[in-house]
Amino acid sequence: MFYVYILQSLKDKKLYIGFSTDLRKRVHDHNTGGTRSTKPRRTFRLIYYEAHISEKDARRREGYFKTEKGKSTIRQMLRNALK
Repeated sequence: MFYVYILQSLKDKKLYIGFSTDLRKRVHDHNTGGTRSTKPRRTFRLIYYEAHISEKDARRREGYFKTEKGKSTIRQMLRNALK
């Protein structure tokens, strides 16, 4: 499976959107500082993920979530989780 995931930093409440084939390992990497881009913003909580059979579909969805319209969709979908 191919996963698109959204993490929220407990430090600054900002979101991180990513893609992985091993979701548990990837979240662990983010939380232990194994990912350079998110190391200063640790610790994270997983607030959303989607599983896809197709890598192409998962990468397309990740790209969409990173657009302004996608971020708006995220805020609407996860409005209770983001409080």
